[in-house]
Amino acid sequence: MTSTIILGLMILFIGTALGSACVFFLRDEIKPGIQRALLGFASGVMIAAAVWSLLIPAMEMSEDMGKLAFIPASGGFALGMAFLLLMDRIVPHMHADGQAEGIKSSLGKSTMLVLAVTLHNIPEGMAVGVVFAGALDGGNTISTAGAFALALGIAIQNFPEGAVISMPLKGEGISSRRAFIYGAASGIVEPIGAVITIALASAIVLVLPYLLAFAAGAMAYVVVEELIPEASSGEHSNIGAISFAVGFILMMILDVALG
Repeated sequence: MTSTIILGLMILFIGTALGSACVFFLRDEIKPGIQRALLGFASGVMIAAAVWSLLIPAMEMSEDMGKLAFIPASGGFALGMAFLLLMDRIVPHMHADGQAEGIKSSLGKSTMLVLAVTLHNIPEGMAVGVVFAGALDGGNTISTAGAFALALGIAIQNFPEGAVISMPLKGEGISSRRAFIYGAASGIVEPIGAVITIALASAIVLVLPYLLAFAAGAMAYVVVEELIPEASSGEHSNIGAISFAVGFILMMILDVALG
């Protein structure tokens, strides 16, 4: 089990790093159509992961509450949405479409873009950590294979995330090496957050359903507020919708097949 957890945490960062490495192989910025496809795919993976890997296990863990089993899932989900809404307001960052948001800051555009992706990676790392913590708890609701499926799914969607952040930085005149480092660095918070969550596993067992739902709500906020609007903007917005379906189906298959 230990080796599976280590591999699951490592692939989170590897996915982002591989996507960021696109700066060494592609000359120009990512074409709008391709960027919409990548963002749509990432959205589908995250929503499917939120449902199958987080919300459903949260409700299954609360079965002893009977018809009130929805309370931990709905309450945690709302808190996760509220937390990311707060962070989105107070942390200065730059969206992938070039729009600044958050408090006024003298930070450069590249730094704000890295902050944006880093901020949005926090709930993903926490989600993986919570699910592995649930598997370590020894219950039947979450298996190690199911937790690894979530890590693998997020690692897959981290690839386009890494590319989406590093390629625009290169387009701004930053060297390929620096753009890669910035992109890869944005993903380091995922394994770190997961490790911290797993380390606190013994203390969070009682509130595990709430934490699973919290991570689901935070991920859903990222998708609805950030990824989907950018994936559906401009011409041929159906590219984002089709890619969303592909990502959703892939993550659903991974979770059901490996879970």
